[in-house]
Amino acid sequence: MIKRRTLGKALGLGAGGAVAVTLAGGPVPAHAAARSRGHGVFPPLKKIRAGLLEIGYAEVGPRHGPPVICLHGWPYDIHSFAEVAPLLAAEGRRVIVPYLRGHGTTRFVSPRTFRNGQQSAIALDVIALMDALGLEQAVLAGFDWGARTATIVAALWPERCKALVSVGGYLVTDREANLRPLAPAAEHAWWYQYYFATERGRLAMEDRTKRHDLTRLVWDTVSPTWDFDDATFERTAAAFENPDHAAIVIHNYRWRLSLAEGERRYEPYEKQLAARPVVTVPTVTLDAERDPFTVPGGGSAYRDRFAGPYDHRTLKGIGHNLPQEAPAEFARAVIDADRL
Repeated sequence: MIKRRTLGKALGLGAGGAVAVTLAGGPVPAHAAARSRGHGVFPPLKKIRAGLLEIGYAEVGPRHGPPVICLHGWPYDIHSFAEVAPLLAAEGRRVIVPYLRGHGTTRFVSPRTFRNGQQSAIALDVIALMDALGLEQAVLAGFDWGARTATIVAALWPERCKALVSVGGYLVTDREANLRPLAPAAEHAWWYQYYFATERGRLAMEDRTKRHDLTRLVWDTVSPTWDFDDATFERTAAAFENPDHAAIVIHNYRWRLSLAEGERRYEPYEKQLAARPVVTVPTVTLDAERDPFTVPGGGSAYRDRFAGPYDHRTLKGIGHNLPQEAPAEFARAVIDADRL
């Protein structure tokens, strides 16, 4: 079992030996990793011009170490990886954690750019970031929107993805499939997606207080076993004050349901993704047992989408925000994926 004080030393960047035991030894029990409350701290953030954006990002670890890009989802931000990053840095990885478009310190360069939340646009942001940083290839790891984004890069540009860690498996949006109803219990978990399809939902996201309370409700319901405190949530909620946040989130969820159009520039990529391309790079998929969005079957529902070296793990007692709830397990998955 990983001891809490051992993890704490690692997060202070002063426990290289302890981290080696944690990540290079046997599997870390999920119930031990779950004791994280999300209190890790990043060094001062950086910014870089990348494609349509000026991207704000955190960076931890040796400058010339093998790069790992960690991608957050919604309603989350870079702090989902605040405890993962130092664990990986202590293993010699250069860890880059960007704010997605519409979050935190990331900004559009031009006020005229359409605030587009469709999946291929976000994936191309990652390619632009890699180009701006001079990275030919990186391990990509993410959850929620971040898992989808990392999987898209791995599927369409495998030469840029050395290995993949995807929470929830193959999350590439299938808009045709999304036209068909799910089982009622599954539809219930997606309540906010349908709320955002309405004008009431859009107005709620633009209202600071309602947005705050809505996103806190999502945290509480999709991570029912995570013992986070108010300060942890408030730190992330600050990322939703981005001036483009509401527009990006509303467009993302409406686009998924074919209630909003995308842009013509992304059509070639969306056509490729509609064919559900197979991922060939080394991959570790993670399922969170207490996440209401986890597909039943222990990864069997998406196993055929991963044709390269592969491993699947289910984390007992863990909810949707897996890297922040179980940072040691997530970091271990990144190291293992890179070694497949």
